[in-house]
Amino acid sequence: MHKVTDRPRAAVILAAGYGSRMGSLTATQPKCLLEVGGRSLIEAQVGSLERFGVHDITIVVGYQGDRIRERLKNRVSYVENRRYRETNSLYSLWLARHRLADGGLVLNADVWAPASLIRRLLQSPAEDAALIDCGHELGAEEMKVKLSNDRIVGFGKQLCPAEAGCENVGILKFGRESGQRLADVLDQFVRTGHENAWAPLAFAEIARERRLWAVPTGGVPWTEIDFPDDLERARRLVAPGAALGFRRVADAATL
Repeated sequence: MHKVTDRPRAAVILAAGYGSRMGSLTATQPKCLLEVGGRSLIEAQVGSLERFGVHDITIVVGYQGDRIRERLKNRVSYVENRRYRETNSLYSLWLARHRLADGGLVLNADVWAPASLIRRLLQSPAEDAALIDCGHELGAEEMKVKLSNDRIVGFGKQLCPAEAGCENVGILKFGRESGQRLADVLDQFVRTGHENAWAPLAFAEIARERRLWAVPTGGVPWTEIDFPDDLERARRLVAPGAALGFRRVADAATL
């Protein structure tokens, strides 16, 4: 496994989508401003990144982007996806591709994850790596990951759950070389009409060319917020008296 000399200091957070499956919860605000434990999803992510020395943060906004700007102001930089209704996360990442020229993290803004998981990814000795969660039932909705030993060899919702076995959390890191290669891959996919594809289509290409290592969550709870039930699950995890051991791990996360 390649050893990292420097941890990433940049991150791109994909927050352009309008979260139609959340119903009235996102009628007047983007999904990433929904609150868990008294903080919005996006503020929790930015806070965790800053805590671990990642201060060059770019957020790709789209739906209700002004609301995100109002909340975070000049704490981060912004790239706007004006075509958010007709494109998907691959196009959003393409718009911010040059922000990863020296490597960095890529995060989906609708992921609620404690600081300890970002810490786990940053502390991994792998230069290129992704957080994954294994050992639970996978359905059609999950972005599945196929492994060969500890290396990721495939991404896709279409993967057979029995063959994949793990889920992509939606938080990855890339070194300088892979960050530059990712920009080229994104260019290629956008030129060939894949603007409405998920970003993992590009990650899968990187995994085919280079070693993209898996960093397991180790049982630490997290959730992607796609439906109202997901939001309630996240809120239960941080509710008073719930998951005390988990909260100690998350709160104690330091580099």
